[in-house]
Amino acid sequence: MNSFFFLGGSLTGLKQRTGVDVANVDASSVRCNLWGATRSPAFSMDGDFVIGAVFSIHYHIINARNLRFAYTMIFAIEEINNSTELLPDINLGYQIHDSCAAVPVAVQSAFQLSNGGDNVYYKDNNCSQSGMMAGVVAESGSTPSIAISRVIGSFDIPQVSHIATCACLSDKKQYPNFFRTVPSDAFQAVVLAKLVKHFGWTWIGAICSDSDYGNNGMASFLQAAEKEGICVEFSEAFHRTQPHKIQKVADFIRRSTAKVIVSFTATGEMKVLFEELATKPSPSRQWIGSEAWITDPNLLRFTFCEGAIGYAIPKSDIPGLRDFMLDLSPTEVASSPVLTEFWEETFKCTLRKELHVCNGSEDLQKVPNDFVQSSPLRMSTLVYKAVYAIAHAIHILQYCFIWDYIKIKELYPFLFVFLDSALKKVNFTHNGYSVSFDANGDTVAVYELVNWQKDESGNIEVLTVGYYDASLPKNKEFHMNRNITWMDGKQEVPKSVCTDSCPAGTHRVLQKGKPICCYDCIPCPEGEISNTTEFWPNAVKDSCHPKPVEFLSINETLAIILAVFSVGGACLAILTAAVFFHHRTTPIVRANNSELSFLLLFSLTLCFLCSLTFIGAPTEWSCKLRHAAFGITFVLCISCVLGKTIVVLMAFKATLPGSNITKWFGPPQQRLTVMFFTFVQILICTVWLVVRPPFPMKNFSTYKEKIILECALGSAIGFWAVLGYIGLLAVFCFVLAVLARKLPDNFNEAKFITFSMLIFCAVWLTFIPAYVSSPGKFTVAVEIFAILASSFGLIMCLFAPKCFIILCQPEKNTKKYVMNKK
Repeated sequence: MNSFFFLGGSLTGLKQRTGVDVANVDASSVRCNLWGATRSPAFSMDGDFVIGAVFSIHYHIINARNLRFAYTMIFAIEEINNSTELLPDINLGYQIHDSCAAVPVAVQSAFQLSNGGDNVYYKDNNCSQSGMMAGVVAESGSTPSIAISRVIGSFDIPQVSHIATCACLSDKKQYPNFFRTVPSDAFQAVVLAKLVKHFGWTWIGAICSDSDYGNNGMASFLQAAEKEGICVEFSEAFHRTQPHKIQKVADFIRRSTAKVIVSFTATGEMKVLFEELATKPSPSRQWIGSEAWITDPNLLRFTFCEGAIGYAIPKSDIPGLRDFMLDLSPTEVASSPVLTEFWEETFKCTLRKELHVCNGSEDLQKVPNDFVQSSPLRMSTLVYKAVYAIAHAIHILQYCFIWDYIKIKELYPFLFVFLDSALKKVNFTHNGYSVSFDANGDTVAVYELVNWQKDESGNIEVLTVGYYDASLPKNKEFHMNRNITWMDGKQEVPKSVCTDSCPAGTHRVLQKGKPICCYDCIPCPEGEISNTTEFWPNAVKDSCHPKPVEFLSINETLAIILAVFSVGGACLAILTAAVFFHHRTTPIVRANNSELSFLLLFSLTLCFLCSLTFIGAPTEWSCKLRHAAFGITFVLCISCVLGKTIVVLMAFKATLPGSNITKWFGPPQQRLTVMFFTFVQILICTVWLVVRPPFPMKNFSTYKEKIILECALGSAIGFWAVLGYIGLLAVFCFVLAVLARKLPDNFNEAKFITFSMLIFCAVWLTFIPAYVSSPGKFTVAVEIFAILASSFGLIMCLFAPKCFIILCQPEKNTKKYVMNKK
């Protein structure tokens, strides 16, 4: 029901696009013209639906493997026609064309397949055909597949390829009707690069076919190899029709220092290259092959390639196919020019009345050939899947529209739009394997890792040693289940690097104009062994050790002492606040503005505790917190001291005759003053943290032999603005306190404020040069010391005298004593 609704939507869209009501269209009303010259198919059979195909059956002589593809397709169609479950009421036909491994011939075949089912299409200027083209299985390479797709794609005819792997064909804007049962090279390029990286090869040569398959595949591989840190000595493209280029590539391989050669080539290119390499002895090379040639039995005679590895299409079996191929009758062979040629080439006899006439006793089982394979199939299974995919798409349409054959005849030639949509929905399992397509028309990437190994008789055979399955979880896609034989039959993994690892006491220097894998080894300067900044040599320079990372750790004695003083100072401030609170009604507490005193003690407690944020390994949050907390708490503290100073001055002025100045600086004004000064610092800190906040960093420059973990300021302007504002308030408070220091009170608080500000300014003026010149963790220790020293200076100068009187000389804690003039 869902499929019906989906395709029904396609009908509406097609009607809007073309203005034709395809549900009621009559084929007799549609005019058509024949595209291209007619060409007899290699194999054909009529049917309700015709599945077209283009294979490279000829290349100079018969290509037995591609002939097997054609017969695999015929077998699959006959199997479907005999099925009672798949398309039970529909008979499939086929038209299989031979492209002769030539793109122009492939294009000509594509035009003919676009014309329909017969070679004759005219009857009273109307289209006429006995079978409707449902889709095309093509081609035996990426370049001809691209050419065919551009032709039949104009007619919306779906194409399902069994062997075209170029990643470019996944572009649905250029190839909207293209599907394939073989994985895209986008996957193979990545897994080949990972394979090279897995075995530690960083220096390789690369060759490819000068075609869409080779050039696109190699481009993807080189991109993936660069990400894996693999260097390429040379990368060459060639075609089998370029003898001079083939000789040049062979000479590159002979002269190369890379022991590993990655080959993204078609079988034809590898054959002529191996033949060229065989003419002259050349050093052994470890070959890494793409799926196009790594399992080709015609190449196994080149024994100097023993140990070659690569990814291949998984082996599988098609029940009944071998018997079907062996059951070729003499009549069937004689009626087909292609089969006649194959038969005569295989058995070295003739079916015509000449010498060496075939006698009828020829047996394909007794003659080695690629047409009938005794081993499990690889590429042929992809043809089988492609045919079944098109059949299942037709099956979806049958149940989608709930029509009979006559109804679908009326929909032709708009059928292809619906078949393309149905192919996107295909998802079935047959003979133990599943077939489905993603949004790009690609199938799931599954490969076998194969290895060329010699058997007991000395012949090369292709053995499966592992597999790759892209559907498995990450880092579990690759699996190896058998030992690999390497070049020259060795069991050790060959080594392929541009430069060996530098010996102890030397380090790498890149060679000018060479990849990063090529370098010279020169003696290390004093205190160095390599250019890796986080490692340092031992005394004899024969091994590297990680550099120690230094910061003010809580486990160090210095950090523990500073932490004790920090906590002790906070406890002292809290204890002082408790004493003042207990004696809050006494004259000496009330005379010193108890509200500002408690606020000042609170801020001093925070000042002591903020020094703890400087201890330990810097983190992103601790770097931000330590500077912001320090700046804000100290401004709060100085603001309170400044408020107390102003109160003292205002109190003296208030004793003069006729003065009412105290009403201008009462408790509300004192609170606002403290809040205003503190808010300015909060604003400065906020801008600093938002624009360029402090952050943790590793300092490699201060020491060569260790790493300093510290907080970078982020914005130096922000840091010095925070310090400058604290200094400005401190100087202003100090000036006011100096002006009030000689007031004639018996208990003159201005004197203590002056002393406290004098200590505060002295500490921080000393801090600046000490902070700048202190190395490593001592920079942090100096900052903590300055915080603690200035905080202790304030609490001792401002509160110690008062606490001494409160606790030790209570007789002086009277209004008379406090107000008495000297």
